[in-house]
Formats: sequence, C-alpha cells, structure tokens
Amino acid sequence: MYLDTVKNKQGDKTYTRYLLRESYREGKKVKHRTIANLSHCSPDEIEAVRLALKHKKQLTELLDGTTKTGEGETLKQGLSVGAVWVIADIARQIGITAALGNTNEGKLALWQVIARVIDQGSRLSAVRLAGYHAACDIVGLGKFNEDHLYTNLDWLAENQGTIEDRLFKQSFSSTGLYLYDVTSSYLEGTENELGAFGYNRDKKKGKLQIVIGLLCNESGVPLSIEVFSGNTNDTKTLLPQVDKIKNRFGGGEVTLVGDRGMIKNTHLEEIRESGLHYITAITKPQIEKLLKAGVLQLELFDTELAEIETAEGVRYVMRRNPQRALEIETSRQEKLGTINNAVTKQNTYLQEHTKAKGEVALKKITAKIARLQAAEWLSATIENRVITIVTDAEALAAESKLDGCYAIKTDLSKEMASKDTIHTRYKDLTHVEMAFRTSKTVELEMRPINVRLESRTRGHVFVVMLAYKIVQELAKRWRAIDLTVEEGIKELSTLCSIEVEMNGCGKINQIPEPRASIKKLLKAANVRLPDVLPSKGIIVSTKKKLTDSR
Repeated sequence: MYLDTVKNKQGDKTYTRYLLRESYREGKKVKHRTIANLSHCSPDEIEAVRLALKHKKQLTELLDGTTKTGEGETLKQGLSVGAVWVIADIARQIGITAALGNTNEGKLALWQVIARVIDQGSRLSAVRLAGYHAACDIVGLGKFNEDHLYTNLDWLAENQGTIEDRLFKQSFSSTGLYLYDVTSSYLEGTENELGAFGYNRDKKKGKLQIVIGLLCNESGVPLSIEVFSGNTNDTKTLLPQVDKIKNRFGGGEVTLVGDRGMIKNTHLEEIRESGLHYITAITKPQIEKLLKAGVLQLELFDTELAEIETAEGVRYVMRRNPQRALEIETSRQEKLGTINNAVTKQNTYLQEHTKAKGEVALKKITAKIARLQAAEWLSATIENRVITIVTDAEALAAESKLDGCYAIKTDLSKEMASKDTIHTRYKDLTHVEMAFRTSKTVELEMRPINVRLESRTRGHVFVVMLAYKIVQELAKRWRAIDLTVEEGIKELSTLCSIEVEMNGCGKINQIPEPRASIKKLLKAANVRLPDVLPSKGIIVSTKKKLTDSR
C-alpha cells in the first residue's frame, strides 16, 4: 500500500491529488487499485498517513517513542470502521458512489444509504450513527446534522432520474426483460403529502399509506423506484413505467413482466403501441372464460408446461402446480373445520338457551361462510333448532377443478422465447417480491417514514432502494456463510480503528488485524481493509437532543 501523489496544472492553478493505493497480482500481471481518495485531507493528515505507511510495521515503536523521529505519540480506541468501510466499498464496486457523485450532497446521500444498511432509523439516528462510525473519515464528509440530511432528501428526489440512469448503464439488461410490481407502505400520522387511504396490503385499517412501484431487471436488480399517492390504483402506476422503459432504459426488443393484477387487457394495446412486449398471468375467471370458449382445454393443465397459440399471435403457457393445489385443498378443509366448530358452538348454545332464536344463530353461520369465501359450495340450514352444513358436491367439483392451475399470457413469438423461458421469466417476479419484503420489514425497515414533504418521501424511498442494492449484493457474496446480512454488518461493526495521534503530523486511524470471523466476511465480500486512514477528528452531533423530547 502506498500514497500516490499527482499534480495537475489547470491555468494558473496547480491541483494535487492524493490517492491511497495498493498493488496486487492478477496472474502474472501486477495491477494497481485505489483504496481511498485522500485529496480532501489536510496537509497534516496527508503527512500522518505518509508517516504511518512508512513505519506501518513499527507503529508500536512509534508509540513507545523509540523510533528515529523522536516524536511523542498517543494511542486510543477509534471509531468503528469495519461496517462503513465494507458497505462503502460495495457501493463503489456496484456503481452507487459514482452515480451519486463526489459533491457534498452526493457524499451525504451515500452516508444516508450506508446508515440505512447499518441501522434503520430517522435522519436523527443517522447523524448519531456517524458519531461512533468513521463516516466522515471514510466517506469524506465534514460536519453535518439532521437538517443537512433532510435537505439532502430533496436533492435526491430532484436528481433521482439522473442517478438511476447512471446506475442503469452498469446493470444493463441485455435480454430486454423488465420486472415490475407494486406495494404499499402505511404511514404513522396524517401529515404526509402523499398519504391517502387505499388498498392496504399491510392490513393496517385506518392508516394512510403511500403506493410504491419498483422496476427491476430480469435478475431482480432494482433500476427505478417511484412513489405514488396512497389511493393510486395499481394499474395506473404501470403506464409511467412503460414510458420510463421506452425513453430511458429501452433498446432493442423490450419485454415488461407484471403479475395478473398489474397488466390488464386495457393496458396491453398501450404496451404494444409503445413497442414493448409483455409477459403476465391471467385470472381464474379469465381462465374459465377461455375454457368455455374452447381456447384452452382443461386436460392441458398438467404438472408439465403446455402451450397454446391463438390466431392473433397470443401465447398461453399453462401448468398445474400440485403443491399449490394441495395447499388450496388443505385451506378449504381448514375452512370447513372452522365452520363446523362454529356450528357445534351455535347448536350447543341453542340447546342450552331455549329462548335463543335459531334464525339469529343461522345468520351468524351464514355470515361466517361468506366471510371465509366458501358460499359457492357450502351452505347452512336449520331444522328443529339444529343447524346443519350442506356441501354442494357439483359446485365443489367446479370450484376445485382449477386448483393449482395458472396460465401465463404473452405476445412474444416462439423464436423470441420458448415456453420454458416465458415461465421462468414470470416466476422471476419473486425477485421484486423479495425486494419489497427486505425493504419494508426484513432488513431495511422502510417504516416508519419520518418525513412529511412529497420530495422527502420520494428521497427516503430512493435511499431504501439504493440500500437494498447493497444488501442484495452482500447477500449474494455471503451466501456460503451461515448468517444474515444484518448479522454480518453487526459483526463488522465491532471492528474499531486505533487512533494514533502524532504530534505535529495530525492523526491517523490504524486498522488492526481483524479476527477470523471478520476476515471471512471481508474475503467473501471481496473487500480489502486499508492499513491506515486519515483521522479528521470531526465530531458529528444532532441539533435536536434526546433530552428535548423528555
């Protein structure tokens, strides 16, 4: 590892660039890579790093004052460096750092993303987090507080399109396939500018929400995220994505993949007019309609894939999933058991309470059957104050004939994609579902959304998307290690620097040799820690103190 110094003259001014670099072998070739850009450091800090690198095997002697320099040095525990360094390096490797840029706003945005991966919370908590992680030394930030981070959300919202376009160039989908899905996230409070009542997937009655649309490439890597008002219908979010793919991400043959609730017949013509293809699934009523019309045949729904192509060039890929069929049948039997238990309870009550009205008890059972969505094949009657459940065998057979059956619809020709490819691409939508699950609850905790303004809501959600890209990459690299990304980050957070103060030459952060478990994480992540880092000694603190709310 060495300090690379380059002077560039521009007009009457001379600029000096300082890079912390290392040499490594790739086969028989010796190559060089940059570990950190130290150009923002003060002359004292640069000299401290230069001195530490020169005596990196003699730092103990330096601290004892036994080196030739004769300078006095002090040693104390520094800030946590492991987690920030690894996350920042992954962000660099997958292009997030370059996409955000090297301005102060870009660096603040990078810290918001890193903080979201380390510990999910508000802008206040992100500032406090920088107080015991080496955020300023690694990211290259000066002093900042929560107000700077809130304003930075506005900057992120304003520049989101540009940042996404830069990222797209590094994850270009050569297959031209794009996955799209929608979710919602409920809000605490009533003052968010995008908050509205709508179909709440979180089952939080009485809560305002926002609607979020996520566009990914075929591997499930997020390309773009968009926030809509909480009362926006899912299908209304689709056309902006079509426009986005066509004008920003398109190129060659492009196919949009969406689930049965997203790409409806009313949108297919607009998709085709935009020059895009589609892969989606059709609903159970649509399958039944096609069966009646003779377009599809029930016997084609087997455990193996089958295919039908219409005269209009529309292809249907069909299959019966035996596992899903078993799940549906098990659910149906559980519903029947629940209803039978309710009937037994009501019959017992009617026997013990002679004045109780049988019609009231029957009404309760009928309502329960309807609530469990079993009314098409199950009904209840009462005779001599005894309620009996009646199963319509014919209706039940009709109800269960399509258990586990699904049909995928596309306008792609056989030359463009086989039925197996179409089936696989539709199943790839699980990548988007995983992204939502991770972003909302598992790792990144999008909620609570502690902002009110529309721009800051959009900025917050964009930060979560960028953080998910890092979590997704770490999950892939740590797949062979038996821990979650969250556990790996906590382990890395225990690695702290040793702050060495060199009188007259500033401070440096010496990085101690990590323990075996951390070495394993670093190796799997393909991240190398530096031997030393400059120490700015910047103390970050919030404007609002915890005592203010007590």
